[in-house]
Amino acid sequence: MSKELVSNSNDFGAVISIIENAKGRALKAVNTELIHMYWEVGEYLSGLCRESSFGDKVIDEVAAYISTVAPTVKGFTRRGLYRMKQFYEIYREDEFVSALLTQISWTNHLMIMSKAKSKEERDFYVALAAKEHYSSRELERQLDSAYYERYMLSAGKQPPESVPQSVRSSILDTYVLEFLALPEQYSERNFKKAIIENLKQFILEFGKDFTFIGEEYRVQVGGQDFFIDLLFYNRALSCLVPIELKIGRFKPEHIGQINFYLEALDRDVKKPNENPSVGLILCASKDDAVVEYALSRSLSPTLVSDYTLQLPDKKLLQEKLKELADIAMAEEDETAQ
Repeated sequence: MSKELVSNSNDFGAVISIIENAKGRALKAVNTELIHMYWEVGEYLSGLCRESSFGDKVIDEVAAYISTVAPTVKGFTRRGLYRMKQFYEIYREDEFVSALLTQISWTNHLMIMSKAKSKEERDFYVALAAKEHYSSRELERQLDSAYYERYMLSAGKQPPESVPQSVRSSILDTYVLEFLALPEQYSERNFKKAIIENLKQFILEFGKDFTFIGEEYRVQVGGQDFFIDLLFYNRALSCLVPIELKIGRFKPEHIGQINFYLEALDRDVKKPNENPSVGLILCASKDDAVVEYALSRSLSPTLVSDYTLQLPDKKLLQEKLKELADIAMAEEDETAQ
């Protein structure tokens, strides 16, 4: 092999990129056509059931017809056909997600229709799955961890004045870290190690806009070295996000530590085109009143979130979300009067 060929072989990775990009576009095109087909079949079946004196039972006849005339065609059983009809009827007047329907897989659509119980929840997961490009396993995990309820409860909380609303919408009030599989007793060192070993799942929980930079990230101030537990970059916020891990209850003195790190990052690490860093204290538990007092005079964009190592009770979160909605509605009625 000539020296020239060997030297150029380092650039051959571009060929792989071309191939992979083409495969991705082909799969996306196939998925788009499949979703269009299921939509058209659902539309046809919806009209057929509406006109038939037998209602939905006519779908049995359609399924039998397909199995007889086209026995090699898979997925068009009675159950499959009913799902296509349901898909069309759910989204036919939903302008919010109409442009997103072809951006997620049919398997993900089936999962959302099966597990999401309201229009708002369905719309949320369709938009989230399209934005984050979730696999079926990733979407199932978010559904099981009540991500929608946790997001809505976080959005309903008023952030400190120093924290823009865009930051609040990117950082949840409670995180579910069941995948860490930690023992009953563990140290902050064990906690951090488990996160690093399960970084893919951790980023799935936090959002794929988070990019990991490093653990025990060193910042130097004066002649001393200080180490940030975890440092991320958030592409949506265009800023550095230092995360301090606390396995106990939130304490007001934690604010001073994260503020110090934010100042060091903004002075010495942040690039001119990036936004000011946003701090997150992730603790095992917190008293919201204590957090509010601790942050009330802080000028730094810092949030305090807690975490749980078990999947939450979705019904309890739904009840809490309903209570907040009822309170908000009652306040609106009082204002109107």
